[in-house]
Amino acid sequence: MNRQKRVALMMGLIILGMILLISCRVSESPAEQYIVQEDFGFSYENATVYFIMTDRYLDGDPTNNNSYGRAGEDALGTSIATFHGGDFVGLTEKLEEGYFSELGVNVLWVSAPYEQIHGYIGGGSRGDFAHYGFHGYYALDWTMMDRNFGTVEEFRKFVNTAHEQGIRVFLDVVMNHVGYPTLRDMVDFGFGGATISPEEAKPSEGENFHKWTEFVDWESKEAWGNWWGDWVRADLPGYHPPGETVYTQTLYGLPDIRTEVEEDLGLPPILIKKWEQEESPEYDPWIVPSAKELRKDLGLSPAEYIIEWLAAWVEEFGINGFRIDTAKHVEIQRWEELKERTNEALRIFRESHPELAGAKFEEDFFFLGEVWGHGLNRNYYYDRGFDALINFTFQGERRDGPAYFPERMPRIFENYSQAINGVEDFTTLSYLSQHDTSLYPRERLEEGGTYLMLLPGMVKIFYGDETAREVGAGGSDATMGTRSPMNWETMDEELLQHFQKLGQFRKRNISIGAGSHYTHNGDPFIFSRSYQKGDRENSVIVYIGDPGNAILPTGEVFQEEGMLRDAYSGKIYEYNGENIEIEVGDKGIALMEAIMKLEEEE
Repeated sequence: MNRQKRVALMMGLIILGMILLISCRVSESPAEQYIVQEDFGFSYENATVYFIMTDRYLDGDPTNNNSYGRAGEDALGTSIATFHGGDFVGLTEKLEEGYFSELGVNVLWVSAPYEQIHGYIGGGSRGDFAHYGFHGYYALDWTMMDRNFGTVEEFRKFVNTAHEQGIRVFLDVVMNHVGYPTLRDMVDFGFGGATISPEEAKPSEGENFHKWTEFVDWESKEAWGNWWGDWVRADLPGYHPPGETVYTQTLYGLPDIRTEVEEDLGLPPILIKKWEQEESPEYDPWIVPSAKELRKDLGLSPAEYIIEWLAAWVEEFGINGFRIDTAKHVEIQRWEELKERTNEALRIFRESHPELAGAKFEEDFFFLGEVWGHGLNRNYYYDRGFDALINFTFQGERRDGPAYFPERMPRIFENYSQAINGVEDFTTLSYLSQHDTSLYPRERLEEGGTYLMLLPGMVKIFYGDETAREVGAGGSDATMGTRSPMNWETMDEELLQHFQKLGQFRKRNISIGAGSHYTHNGDPFIFSRSYQKGDRENSVIVYIGDPGNAILPTGEVFQEEGMLRDAYSGKIYEYNGENIEIEVGDKGIALMEAIMKLEEEE
């Protein structure tokens, strides 16, 4: 055999050996055969929160859609701010399908479930649509489930089902204000001097939804005596006038609860009247059982009543946390009182229901605060009962935050990791889309989702960001378009799978949200995160760049030999403490995690 043939044979053997080597170290075995080597389980430091506006999600029970005479379409033919039918039967259905688990979600934040004002106000600057309290920010009665959302038992099933899947449940809560007066409530509860029924006051062509105000007595002190009385500030006859401080102003004209008052002011007349009407057993399916004995004069101040009513939801259902609306508009000591009371209520729930999955959780009650414009700084809220604040700066108040500039990702990841995980007892919640600002551009949700789901700290998926839910009609109020119905019939399945892969990766690896960040390379962007507690460590490496083959610095991150899985492609690689070459798919993403094979049961 001549030299040229020998060289060709040797090269062939070398290539064959490389192919055999690669085939030994790369596989695509079923994911369920493996677990992450160091899975620390649930931690709020790494939580993926999913915010649902319940009414806009899924209609599981159409029989409750027109509760209190609410119509799905208003008199001018719009459904911009009417109730659409979403309820807790629908949410439970999606839980049972595994929708949230497959997305990697471990906290569900749902809009306030307690009873909202029954009627509508004129929506938008022009009053061009009927605006109901579908979003949960127009409270009427904190002791009762809003009938549009379902019964107490339907809500209980929703919470228990979430807990059985390891998912915590947060409620949106308001203590700063009550809902606007509406003609429907005036007729139902006898205030405002209404002279016409809501049905008769509907606008016709050429009119708008401010027309109802023509049939109300806005001048008589007596006409308003049966509303909220001394409990609120309002620009109405006989009421304490709005103030100019952050605590005493009426936001958007909403009646401001006098939370600073320490003395007993008695019960508000509207609730006295309402509860008298609800004394028969037919109302029991919607009254929160733990709040039933709180529907009477207890000799408390207004804030103390609301604290007790909100705590009743925790004691009854095992709610895990509150998202605190308009936090800076209520005295901080009131939030401290609520935090203390909800921790006590959660303890009572766990002791009373040891058989339930929610009783097995060990975390304290969680406070997530909305302080408008807050960013990455740790402030006094964290020392006064709050566990996290919403980070408004990632999206940016004018759509000008880092979320819109993926080229800044290496610097932002490093800055966020240092700002959040470099400070003790501090985390924050970042988002792409928000119900009172704007939705992230639909055509950029894939790159935006990658950015968000790999961000240090807690993150929030606003319902439909994972499926490309479109901006809806808003009339003269652009923010209403952010609250469009969930797009079950037009879901972007490819985008959903993208979010699912990132969400599952994040859920399994605490280092994503809580670990220290290290950039190995800028272009392609290669970084690692590591989280250590005692002698346990969770580490990951992420590649974001062009498809094809890539060398990863696994030897710098994973010190021992074993197996790595690319959570995006599903490929599994064996490694021996050295750097390895991987195959990056068309999306240009690789999510590397250390795994081990499950032991087979005998």
